[in-house]
Amino acid sequence: MHELGIVFYIIRDVKKVAEENAVKRVATVVMNIGEVSTIVPEYLTDCWRWAADKEEILKGSELKIEPITALTHCDNCSKDYPTLAYGKTCPHCGSPNTWLLQGNEVEIKQIEVKT
Repeated sequence: MHELGIVFYIIRDVKKVAEENAVKRVATVVMNIGEVSTIVPEYLTDCWRWAADKEEILKGSELKIEPITALTHCDNCSKDYPTLAYGKTCPHCGSPNTWLLQGNEVEIKQIEVKT
């Protein structure tokens, strides 16, 4: 389960931003997670709960996940299509000359603070 390691990096980054902005308590962290990022959202939130409660600044904070749909672009016909439905072969022209446009994201989108 690599989600625990990812949570440690998220916590490190959130604490750094909080310190730079004199934040005493974080209420919510919102993450963008791509559907082909290899992260299992339920595992990430479970790991968050365990690890965040060990940090005073994050105690009781919530991790919200906003999924990013995976889209692939075809260089032959210049069309985009849903990656999970069709994989690497373009459903419009049958070309394998494609690349992932979005859906692999793992990023902190927002940090909400307690007042």
